[in-house]
Amino acid sequence: MVTKELIRQSLEPITDPTYGASIVELNFVKDVVIKENRVSLTCVLSVTDESYKASLKERIESALSQIGAEGVHIRFREITDYEKNQLSAYENVSEAGSVDTAGSNAGTGQEAAPLLNPESPVNFIAVASGKGGVGKSTVTANLAVALARLGKRVGIMDADIYGFSIPDMMGIEEQPQLVDNRIIPVEKFGVKVISMGFFVEDNSPVIWRGPMLGKMLHNFFHEVDWGELDYLLLDLPPGTGDIALDIHQLLPQSKEILVTTPHATAAFVAARAGAMAVHTKHEIIGVVENMAYYECSKCGEKDYVFGRGGGGMLAEQLHTQLLAQIPLGAPDNHISEPDYSPSVYKEDSNTGQLYLELARSVVQHAQKD
Repeated sequence: MVTKELIRQSLEPITDPTYGASIVELNFVKDVVIKENRVSLTCVLSVTDESYKASLKERIESALSQIGAEGVHIRFREITDYEKNQLSAYENVSEAGSVDTAGSNAGTGQEAAPLLNPESPVNFIAVASGKGGVGKSTVTANLAVALARLGKRVGIMDADIYGFSIPDMMGIEEQPQLVDNRIIPVEKFGVKVISMGFFVEDNSPVIWRGPMLGKMLHNFFHEVDWGELDYLLLDLPPGTGDIALDIHQLLPQSKEILVTTPHATAAFVAARAGAMAVHTKHEIIGVVENMAYYECSKCGEKDYVFGRGGGGMLAEQLHTQLLAQIPLGAPDNHISEPDYSPSVYKEDSNTGQLYLELARSVVQHAQKD
C-alpha cells in the first residue's frame, strides 16, 4: 500500500538544481493525497524551464510507480518570494558570518560524513522525551559529563534546534572555531559540544521550517570536526517531529534513552517517543525518571512532589529498564568557581554519583553489543 512515508522516501533522491538538495528536504513536495493507491501532489519549482519541468514530472511518476502508485497527478507551481526568503536562511546559518554554509555539500549526499558511516565505532545515544520541561537536556549534559569522568571520549549534539540549552547549562561562553573550513566543537568537562545556540545572537528565536532544520542537522554531522569519539549523545527536541524523524533515518544504529517525570501524564506522553523508537527499530536502552523526589537537605526525608511510578510504568510498557531516578534539585555551584555551570553536578555530590551509575549502566550496555 502506498503511504506518505513511502512517497517521501521514493522522492528523496530527486535533487533541486537551484538549492542542490532533495525536493523532499526542501519541502517542495506538498498537498499529498492518496486514494486507492492513486497519488495527487503539488511540486514547487525553483526553475521554470519547461524541459526541466517535463523531466521532473517523469522522474516523480517513475519513482512513485515503483512503490505501487497506480496513477499520479502532479500540480506544479513556482516558488514564492516568501519561500525564497525562508530558504536563504537554509543556505546561510549565521547572519554574523561566524559559520557560512552557503555552497556547502553538507546534507546533499555529495560528501560522506565519517560519523554516518555504518561502520563507525561511535555509540550514538539519542536522549528523547515526549514533552518539554522534564529535564531531558539536564540529563543529557550530566550523562555526557559522567561518561567523560569514566574516561570516555564524549560529544553532545544539541539537536533541539528551537529549544537549544546545552551551552548555557554547561556554562559555555566560548564560540566554536573554524579551522580549515571545519567547525571545531567547544569542549568543557571533557565533552565536545555543538549547538544551534552558538550561531544565534542574543538568544534570538529560530523561525525556521522543517527543511532548514534538517540542513542544520546535516551540517552538524558533515561540517563539524568531532575527532575520535566513543559516545555521541544527541539531545532531541521533545516529541516526534521532523528532527526526531531525521535522526531516526540518519542513524539507524542509534540507541535511545527516554526521560520522563514520575507523573503519569508525562510518562503517557513519553510513550509516544518510545513508540517512534520501536517503529524505527531504535533500541531503547532504558528510562530515566527525572525529578523523582525531593530530598530534604536537613532530615533526608523524601517528598514525592510529582507523584510516583511514572518512570517504572513507562519502562514496563516499553519492555525496558528503569535506569535511574534523579531527585529534584539544582547543583551546588557558585558563579565564582572556574568551572561554573548552572546544571552540571559535581562528581562527589549525591546526584553526581547517581549520574555516574547511569553512565556505568550505559557503558555496560554498549559493551554487550
